Amino acid sequence: MRKILGLVAVFACVTQFGAQTPAPAAQTGTRRIPQFENDQVRVWKSIIEPKQPLTLHRHEHGRTLIALVGGTMKIVQANGSSKSVVWETGKAYWLEADPPGETHADVNEGAKAIEVIVVEMKK
Repeated sequence: MRKILGLVAVFACVTQFGAQTPAPAAQTGTRRIPQFENDQVRVWKSIIEPKQPLTLHRHEHGRTLIALVGGTMKIVQANGSSKSVVWETGKAYWLEADPPGETHADVNEGAKAIEVIVVEMKK
């Protein structure tokens, strides 16, 4: 019973203080949103809108991708080659570091935004 009352009290405090905090302005479009970073890991959320690709970039380190809202992503290399990958909502995937000198763009060719959390290992 004490645990339930404690949870109710915490919920009441969060609700009270949350109501006083103004909501951030809504962002639109494809974007990366930093979540956390330290010496060992970098975490961000990517939202890839349909037909709005992430610009050419590369990943120096391996990373785990967690699909919050899955979909089919087309990975387009700078040399023009491409492949499609399917990320299922709620599943996690391991992605190796990109080969030296290679860059790619991520293109969502679906009808709804794809949202992922990326946890990149720095070492």
